[in-house]
Formats: sequence, C-alpha cells, structure tokens
Amino acid sequence: MPDTNDQDSAVSFGPFRLFVKSRLLERDGVPLQLGGRALDILILLAERAGEVIDKRELIKHVWADVNVDEGSLRFHITTLRKALSDKALGDAGEGSRYVVNVPGRGYCLAAPLVRSESPEKRTGPAVSSAHALPPPLARMIGRDDAVAGIAAELAQHRFVTIVGPGGIGKTSVALAVAHDKLQAFDGQVNFVDFGALTDARLVPGTIAATLGLTVNSEDPIPGLLTFLRSRRTLLVLDSCEHIIDELAPLAERIVQDAPELHILATSRESFRAEGERVHRLFPLDCPPERDGLGIADILAYPASQLFVERIAESLGDFELSEEDAPLIAEICRRLDGIALAIELAAGRVDAYGVAGTASLLDNRFSLLWRGRRTAIPRHQTLSAALAWSYDLLPAAESATLRGLSVFVGPFTLEAALAVASSQGVSEPEALEAISNLLSKSLIATSPAERRLRYRLLDTTRAFVGDKLVENGEAGRVARAHAEYFRDVLRDIALTSMGMQSAGGFLPYADHLPNVRAALSWSFSDNGDRAIGVDLAASAAQFFLELTLLTECFRWTQQALAASDASTLDSRQEMTLQAALGVSVMFTQGNTDAVRVAFTRSLQLARELEDLHWQLWLLRGLHIYLTRVGDFHGALGTGEQGESVACKLNDPAAALNVEWMLGVAHHLIGNQDKAVQFCESAMVHNPGSQRLNIGHLGYDDRIVALVALARGLWLTGRPDRAIEAARYTVREAELLEQPLTLGISLIWTIYVFLWVGDWANAEILIERLIDHSARHFLGPYHAVGIGQKGDLLLRRGDIAGGIEHLRRSQATLYATRHRIMTTVFATALAEGLASQNQPVDALRTIDEAIAEIPAHGESFDMPEMLRVKADILARSGNAAEAENCFRRSLDLSRRQCALGWELRGAIGLGHLWHQAGKTGEARALLAPLVARYQDGLQTRDLVAARDLLGALN
Repeated sequence: MPDTNDQDSAVSFGPFRLFVKSRLLERDGVPLQLGGRALDILILLAERAGEVIDKRELIKHVWADVNVDEGSLRFHITTLRKALSDKALGDAGEGSRYVVNVPGRGYCLAAPLVRSESPEKRTGPAVSSAHALPPPLARMIGRDDAVAGIAAELAQHRFVTIVGPGGIGKTSVALAVAHDKLQAFDGQVNFVDFGALTDARLVPGTIAATLGLTVNSEDPIPGLLTFLRSRRTLLVLDSCEHIIDELAPLAERIVQDAPELHILATSRESFRAEGERVHRLFPLDCPPERDGLGIADILAYPASQLFVERIAESLGDFELSEEDAPLIAEICRRLDGIALAIELAAGRVDAYGVAGTASLLDNRFSLLWRGRRTAIPRHQTLSAALAWSYDLLPAAESATLRGLSVFVGPFTLEAALAVASSQGVSEPEALEAISNLLSKSLIATSPAERRLRYRLLDTTRAFVGDKLVENGEAGRVARAHAEYFRDVLRDIALTSMGMQSAGGFLPYADHLPNVRAALSWSFSDNGDRAIGVDLAASAAQFFLELTLLTECFRWTQQALAASDASTLDSRQEMTLQAALGVSVMFTQGNTDAVRVAFTRSLQLARELEDLHWQLWLLRGLHIYLTRVGDFHGALGTGEQGESVACKLNDPAAALNVEWMLGVAHHLIGNQDKAVQFCESAMVHNPGSQRLNIGHLGYDDRIVALVALARGLWLTGRPDRAIEAARYTVREAELLEQPLTLGISLIWTIYVFLWVGDWANAEILIERLIDHSARHFLGPYHAVGIGQKGDLLLRRGDIAGGIEHLRRSQATLYATRHRIMTTVFATALAEGLASQNQPVDALRTIDEAIAEIPAHGESFDMPEMLRVKADILARSGNAAEAENCFRRSLDLSRRQCALGWELRGAIGLGHLWHQAGKTGEARALLAPLVARYQDGLQTRDLVAARDLLGALN
C-alpha cells in the first residue's frame, strides 16, 4: 500500500480540480484534455496562486531548454483560458477571470484554491441531493470570512439572520453557507424564497410546500410543527423583509418547538425574535482614495476583483491597465461596495468603456441599468432593488428617507431631525423612523470621532432623491437643510471666537459637503439669497480654518455682491469682508482689495466694540503689511494690538501680541528684540490651545518660531537656529494646516541656506513647491521657485539660478509679495556679477536698495549693502566698495545681526588683504569669530577661519 503522503491531493477552484502529480484537470468530475505546456503553466500558477508571476519566469519554467518568445506563452495562455471557460454557456472569456494578465508584469491565478483529497480517497456515503436548494455561485468574491463566520454562528445558535441592504449579496452568502452545511444536516437543507410572495397569510403554507407537505387544513402550522419537531433540518428563509411581521412569530415558534431545527434567514432588517442571532453583511472592501495605488494594490480589494471579473465575463480577454485601475477604484467607492451595483456597472463597460462608465455614475439613468436576465426581477436594476425596500415603508419612514436624500455625505441625528420636521414628521416619529430605517439597512452609520454619524449609500440617495422631486418636496427640504447648517456654523463661530477657545471648526470638518450643497442651493435660481448671505457669513471662518481659501473667496464675494446696505447687518459684513481679505491675500496676492477689506472690517469691529474681532483683524492686517514690505506699519499694528489685549485682560491675547511685535522687529532689523519677544513660542505648550489658528488660516506661534529661528542665526547662534528651524517644521506638520506649513517652510529654508546645509535646503524647497501647488497657494509657489534659484546659484548653476529668480520675481511683483522681492533681487545681483555682468548686477542691487523706505530699516539691508560692495570690488572700485562694506557693518551692529556682520567682515577682509592691510583685516575678523560659541562648522565660519589663516 502506498504511503498516504504520496497520495495525489487536489486543488479546487470554481468547478475545476487539479491533480498535480497525476497531471490531471477535471471539470465537475470530468477529465479535460489539456496540452502539456498549458498544464505546466497552470500547475506553476496554482502553486503560487494570487501571485503575479513574471512572463520570463513562466517561459523559463515551461521551456527550460528551449528559446521561445512571448508569442508562444500567449498562445498557451489562450489555450488554458479556453479550457477554463464555460463552453456550455458559450462564454469563451470566462477563463480570463481565473488567469489574469497584469500588463507589463505577468500572469496570476486569481481564484481561491481549496485543497481536497485524491480520487482514491473519495469514499463514504454520498450526500443526498434531494433538497430544494439552488446551486451556489461558481465563485463568490470577498465573502469567505462571512461564510465561515455565519457557518460557525449557525453551529452555536439555531437562528441566524443575514441582514444588509438590497444587492449586497445576502442570498449568495446564505446559499454558500447552506451548501457548506449539507453534510452536517445529512442533505436536509431546504430553501424557501419569499421574494415573490405577496400575501403574508400564505407564509406557513409556503414553508410546508417547500418541505413537500400536503396542506389539508386552513391552519397548516400545527402539522408543520409536528413534521419538523423530530427532524434535524436547516431551513433557509430568503427575502423575508416584506412579510417579516407575520414570519417572525412563526420562526420563533418553530425554533422553540423543533430542537433539532436550524433557521438561516436573509432580510433587510432583523426579525427581532427571541433566540435570533443577527449577522450584518457589510459592503465589499473598496480601494481607498489614495494616490499611488497600482494595479496589484487595487486588485487586492474584493470590490475591484468583482468588477474586473464581471468585465472579463462579458469582454473575454480583458486586461486591466494602469490608466483604468484608478477609475475602477473610484467606481467601486462610488457604488459603496454593493455587489449588485458593481455587477451592473461592470456590465456597462462593454458599451461605454471604463472611463465612460465612471462618468455615467452621475446620471440618474444608471439606476435603470439592467443586469443578468436570469436574475430575479428586483435585482435586474438598481431602481427595482431599491423600490422593493422603499415600497414597504410606512408613510413616516418614507417621508423621512426622502428628506434625508438632501444630505451629501455624513450627517448627525440633529440634522436629520431638522430636515424630517420640514416633511411634517414629528420628532418622536422621526426618531423611530431613523431607527427603523437603520435596522432595514436603508441608512448606514459612518465612523466619527466625536459622535455617531449617519449616511445614505449613494445609490439609495439617488433613488429617494428622485422620489423627493416627484413629490414636490425638494425646495422645502433644501431650505430646511440650508437653515440648519447656517445655524450650526453660526453657533460654532460664536463659541470659538474667544481667544481662549480651542478646536474651532476642525472637529466639524465632516459638515463640509453639506455646507457646500446648502450654499449652492441658496444662490441658485430656486434658492433663497438671504439665507445664502447669512450662511456664507457663518461659513466664512469654517472655510478659512479648513484652508479652503478658493471656496472662501467664491462664497464671500458672491454674498457681498448679492446683498446691499439695507439687507446686510454690520456683523455679517464684518465677517464677510475679513474672510474676503484673507482669502484674496493668500491665493491672489497682496492687492489693494485686501487692505480695503481688512480696513472696512476693522472699522465695523470698532463700531461693534468687539475686542476679539479687533485683535483678530489687527493680526490679519499685520501679516498683510509684512507681506507688502511695510514693516513699520506692521509694528504699529502690533502696538495697537497691545492696547486691545490690555482691555481683554487675556494671557493668550497678550502672547499673540508679543509674537506680532517680535515678527515686526525681526523684519525691521531689531534682532535682539525679535528673539526676546519670540522666545516664548519655544516654551509655549502647543497642546494647551491653538490660539485662533482657524480664523486667519495660520498659526501665530509658528510665525513667531520662524522669526525666532532666523533671529538666532542673525544674532550669532547657528546651531540653535538649526534646532529651532527643525522644531518649527515639526510643529507645523502636527497642525495639519496647509498655510501654516507653507509659512514654516518658506522662512526656515533660509536658515539652512545661510548655514550652507544645501542638501536639507533642497529637500525643503522641493517640498514647498509641491505643497503650494497642491493647495493653490500661488505666491508661495513663486517663493519656492525663487528659493530654488537661490540654491542653484550657490551650487554653481548660474544660468539656471538666474532663470528661476526672474520667473519668481515676475509673479511676486504682480502679486505685491514685497517681503521677498529684495531678498531675491540680492541673489539675482550676485548671480549677474558671477556672469561678469557688473552693470546689470549693480543696477539690480541698487533697485532693491531703493525699495526700502528712506529710514532704511529692513532685516536684509546689511546683506544688500554687502552684495553691492562685492560687486563694486569685482569692478575694481575699491574705495566705494569699502564704503559699502563699512555701511553694512555699521547697520549689522545696530541690528545686533552678528551673522550679517561676519559676512560683511569677510568681504572687507578680502578687500584689505588684497590691498596689503592684513593687520586691519585680522583685527576686524578675529573678534567676530571669537564671539561664536556654536556653529563653528557652518559655511561662513569656515570661510572666516580660512581667511584668518591666509592673513596669518
């Protein structure tokens, strides 16, 4: 007798069994004729099922000693697919669902394999097939865990109900479980389909007829119970939702009176019967909405697998491309992983292609797409499947459900009740209706951190939305929806406006789709512009905190244009003007419209005697003035803020004002004061509260930190400056706020450029360019281009650097982003001097110096004078060069800017060294180097020590 380990075990998939050692392939027990090469391919794919095997590896394995091209492999793959196709149905493409081609990579056996015994070991009694059980699906995707879980539950609990929305696959799963349980029940498994039953009084008779019982009395229940009492049987009760009130007590009684009987039911709601165990069937997992997912990643999700398999069934040799893969992921998400909806959509690919099918999902006629002709009527279209559930609803529930179609995405219970009331449904009725709709799988829950959220599946929402229009209720419900979100946002704004508040609108970000929808309706031809203006004012801070600046501009501008002095109250106008100023400033540049908006809003805040808003607007005006280069005006605004903060008697407000003053002093050039005012930003606990981050779209503490990091380098502490710069970027990242992160990147990049760490500077510059492009921060993108040009110059790519700097300057001048124009002009002048264009270089630096007001106070003026001196020195004008160097050094000392002073001293030291004044050069440079306690390996200090060595 052979050893059992030598027995030829089989692997099964669909109707096929493969015996590897015997090199035998069976279909439904019948051997198939398959060529040797094709069989070799199948065996290798089966051994590594689910893995994409490279074409070259397949060729090497099958044709070990022969050189062949890919054409031979494709021929035998086609032969194999034909053998695996359903010839009885004339479906030559079915084999493609088993052997899948991944373009550019290879082939994969995409079918779950089951190990089974060899033909010789298949002994024992055959299972009876005399049961009224339909055949299972040849292949079911993504439900293995559900089938196993329900089978286990059924072994422990005698009454299990599979609950889920229409088309999710409840019947398919129930049939798979039933077939799995055939042997356990000795073939006594009976399937009762209630789908076509319209008279609930016929429920007992229908069960009896399925069991083969002859009903001879008006009440068949006693005879039915007698028959079932002593039998070990599994009853599968399918599609029970429409007769559940009559069926539930009968099912409960059967389970009580027949101790060996088990019930497996499918329904869109539970029976709520004693002893019932509910198994809720969830949609198929869909690929997440994430960039960078490849074909293999997308095909790892059951929803995508089902979609691709159904396409292959209708199109034959379908190959999923990199272009189509993201569209399939989007389709599956849009269809909420509902199996029926996915199958119906896949059936359209033959006619419209993948991209066309995706675009048609927005069309209401997608609800009417037809599926398999063999499907039961209510599953032949999405509309029919949904109508089956909708038509069973009592009036209060159907009215509530129609109203809920107005919501886009998740919504709260309070929002649902507000809309339901517009439908004439009282709060107690609505609460009961929502509970019932949830149990009937017509409402789903949505995960949320703060509280439970509800949502309608997209297909359900489209169907009942049509019903809302048909009933003439759309306008009334849309109004209630808009009024609710207007009031919600107004309440959040009122509670978060105080300087001590934290959190703001961020916890309510999931309201965004509904706020957009409410605004769109309000300003539409059928809407109410008065509600729209009020809603836009309430939503302005909401959009700013979420950094949706383009949307903020759109709606605030529309609200201001739609109103006039008679309809707009002072607080509404104040809010709208402020939001308009912020959104224009960060997306379009520092136009006069920004100043006008801030000035008008500040005037209204003073008239309203609203101190919080006054400080808020002074902060906005402060950053505007810094961006246009009016640093003294920014300092004056900070001093006005001091007065307001004193009246508020609020420590958080005082801290904000300190940082405003510190930033202004840094930009003016008072670096010792800047460090003094901004040092508190390093020790402030960011977890305690975020000081009104949302209202201007950025965090004051991060602005203070960048001023501190730069001030530390300027005052001669390079290592501490690097530490502060890195800390600033990390803190900005934690806030997950695009404007704040953009600010942190722009200003900390210079710390790395100044110390000569070009590798880290490059990383941050590329990140800034990408970040500003993704978030539509136009001026920030121009700054990133300019900083890239600066870096290219330092690395020796003079032409590339100049080209980048000129592109950047053109945008920054157009958007009046003056805070950076002199910085980039200085770099451009250096680049032109390196190209031996002294005239253009001198003109460029002189124009930059002329941009600084007459008082000459700007953080970068010492550097501009140094660069001018270098240009003059290159031109041979030593006297004027020395004069510029001395002016640079004097101003550096007044600004306490040791970093600029050292650079100026290096330049003047070189000039004196060439003139033979080595003693004077050494006396100038050595004390400055000695003042440095850290950063000794940074670029300027290395250059200074090298020069001292030459001087010695």
